[in-house]
Amino acid sequence: MEERLQKYMARCGVASRRKCEELILEGKVKVNGIIIDKLGIKVNEAIDKVEYDEEIILPEEKKLYIMLNKPEGYITSVKDEKNRQTVLDIIDVDERIYPIGRLDYDSSGLLLLTNDGEIYNKIIHPRVKIVKEYIATVKGEFRKNELERFEKGIDIGGYITAPANIELLKFSDGKSTVKIGIHEGKNRQIRKMCSALKHDVISLKRVSIGEIKLGNLEKGRYRNLTIEELNYINNL
Repeated sequence: MEERLQKYMARCGVASRRKCEELILEGKVKVNGIIIDKLGIKVNEAIDKVEYDEEIILPEEKKLYIMLNKPEGYITSVKDEKNRQTVLDIIDVDERIYPIGRLDYDSSGLLLLTNDGEIYNKIIHPRVKIVKEYIATVKGEFRKNELERFEKGIDIGGYITAPANIELLKFSDGKSTVKIGIHEGKNRQIRKMCSALKHDVISLKRVSIGEIKLGNLEKGRYRNLTIEELNYINNL
């Protein structure tokens, strides 16, 4: 049965479907020895030979669903052009896996990884507005009026963020600890939102994605998702 090349690549664990589209357009994929640089190509795994990075790719038989407590100082990517450490340097598996979404270099906390393109799309798709919660330590004291502004949406440079949740947990030594919930995923969004209110982020940790909680998983450690967690994702 034929399927679109990017879907087949995602099923092989190369990357997410969207990233696979980028790889195709960059001319990094071959089908039957011919470089493909446009979308719309379909392949049949029974008869077509698909190559990425000069290696034949095949569908992953074993699907992996991993939760990582990402430490600071790691890139949320499969590869990094600056040769910085990526989250894949932490996880010891034979299968090709890739991160679901982003968590910036200076942030820590909950990150999901998989080689299942369908699960990736369920979480990433714009129609699924999953609230992601973070604990942030920021400079200064969040005032009531600032919390209200944060909740209504903040201009982070040509873009007004969607309404968000924020709760002041404590203030001491000139620093506020807040719990923040957003369903968007703009680059460094929370840092930009806090900075717009003159509260630069000191530390940022993601603690949940929807009903999936980081819990007491230690920083730098990872585990497989539970059946209950997978059922939650599949029912999104």
